[in-house]
Amino acid sequence: MGPQALNRMDAAKGAAIALLSEAYKARDKISLIVFHGDKAEILVPPTKSSALTKSRLEAMPCGGGSPLSHALVMAVRVGMNECKIKKDVGRVVIILISDGRVNIPLCISEGENFDPNLMPSVDGRPTKKFLQDEALAVARKIGKLGIDLIVIDTEDKFVSTGIARDIAIASLGKYYCIDPRNIAAIRDVTRTV
Repeated sequence: MGPQALNRMDAAKGAAIALLSEAYKARDKISLIVFHGDKAEILVPPTKSSALTKSRLEAMPCGGGSPLSHALVMAVRVGMNECKIKKDVGRVVIILISDGRVNIPLCISEGENFDPNLMPSVDGRPTKKFLQDEALAVARKIGKLGIDLIVIDTEDKFVSTGIARDIAIASLGKYYCIDPRNIAAIRDVTRTV
């Protein structure tokens, strides 16, 4: 990753830490799911321990691919499973801190092969449109399940694709485009949840 990407990642981690602080005050359960490489990974299952979550967040790996669709699917699974297991869950809220870019298809994240003969591709790789459409399809399912999705967009506006906003709209969720280094703005966002 280049210096700008690292700065955005540090800023996103700062945003997540601010969200943790608000969740702790509300005594909400939180889970931390990261997505990099080929798939998303649950770093912290649902817990009220902000200390554990913060330490895992600070050591969070980054770089490589961006399996955004898989991260959204994992977040839904974690939330729905928690609702089935624990009867004290009021609602599930997914907070996505991302630039919205996606470059790993869901099939790869789930251990299957990408077949360029069956799916839109260029030089054997999925097209950007295919990947974005897949993420939007997952977002629409989130909206139909009644799960709240809040998207905090960290995309560099000079090369904006607008996909993070489209994900929020598809899920019937909320979209915020704020500088992730602006902790006060992030706290304002979390208070509206």
